[in-house]
Amino acid sequence: MTTVVFLSIFYIEDFKKIILPGRRNCLLRFFVGWAQLKFQRIAQDGKARAGLLETDHGVIETPIFMPVGTQGSVKAIEHRELDELGTQIILGNSYHLFLRPGMNVVLQAGGLHRFINWQKPILTDSGGFQVFSLSDLRDIDDGGVTFRSHLDGAEHRFTPESVIQIERQLGSDIMMVFDECTPYPCEFEYARKSNEMTVRWAERCRIAVEHQPALYGHSQALFGIVQGSIYPEIREMSARALATMDFDGYAIGGLAVGESLDDMYKITEFTEQFLPSDKPRYLMGIGLPENILESIERGVDMFDCVIPTRNARNGMLFTRRGTMNIRNAQYKTDFSPVDAECACYTCRMFTRSYIRHLFITKEILALQLASIHNLAHFLWIAREARKAIIEQRFASWKSMVLAKLQTEPAIIQETSIS
Repeated sequence: MTTVVFLSIFYIEDFKKIILPGRRNCLLRFFVGWAQLKFQRIAQDGKARAGLLETDHGVIETPIFMPVGTQGSVKAIEHRELDELGTQIILGNSYHLFLRPGMNVVLQAGGLHRFINWQKPILTDSGGFQVFSLSDLRDIDDGGVTFRSHLDGAEHRFTPESVIQIERQLGSDIMMVFDECTPYPCEFEYARKSNEMTVRWAERCRIAVEHQPALYGHSQALFGIVQGSIYPEIREMSARALATMDFDGYAIGGLAVGESLDDMYKITEFTEQFLPSDKPRYLMGIGLPENILESIERGVDMFDCVIPTRNARNGMLFTRRGTMNIRNAQYKTDFSPVDAECACYTCRMFTRSYIRHLFITKEILALQLASIHNLAHFLWIAREARKAIIEQRFASWKSMVLAKLQTEPAIIQETSIS
């Protein structure tokens, strides 16, 4: 490995002169630790796909739901519990980890995997969404973004190159390009110009990966991000431009930011047709169980969202028959499990009454047990969807699951607490 690192640092430019004319070569990817991610479709039912995504830290079975560990931790969940739930990959966020604990700490630890002691795959968001959400604390130009930390007001600057450096230092298995997530609503012209900048940034990220070798002996994939708000013409331009750059996978970003569900589904389905069929597709920040099912049906493979853990900490629990606010008085003497069909630790061991008691008395255990259950539910959805796709019955299974979610409308109405 020492030889590979030595060569990648000192001879990248020589290799580029030899192998880059005409088209990019897998040999260069090897020497810089940017491996062509292996994605194998093993079944397809309509547009719904079941696949295998190979990384150096393990194989990911798709469709997949990825718990969000923004700051190196999935909130209120231990790594041991993530393993027991069958978690295959988690997310980290470059913006938050850059601010705390900082790259010096992560580098000394030997990368994010070692720092948090997680030996399975990790995907890191570039931090673009977080930076651009600081609307009063940042300035955008074609070179990058200057922003002030939400923690202490210190000024920082992110560029495509510096973000790739951060993600190299984190050592995630899947890196995301730096992009601008457009606000909703936004005018067509703003979305067009923003997307043109995002595409330029994507190209700079791709070049930066070639110049900045991997640091920890494992390869790192790079995903492009399609933007364009709710405008099909811009989405098409974005997807087509990114497809020519031969990324390892493609994300659909800039959705679930305020647009209608109808718009979200239409844009997802429209964009899918322009993405390479042999690469994984990732719908960022989505969402509710029904959103995931509808998007799987439209050809998406990967999902992440804070909803299962965030809502769990507020007492909202997801079940196969809808959602419930476990704080409600009706559960005070309800000694049944949260979900009789669920086999998670929470449902096997505890009752609705007890979990409600923990929330009412503000016991920390309430957050943990609720989060375990919600994550188990979301992971179950992805796992069962995959099984249904392989068995060529996804449409009927999806219809059955969605019908059951509507069987307790009173509970759903009571729990609009997100």
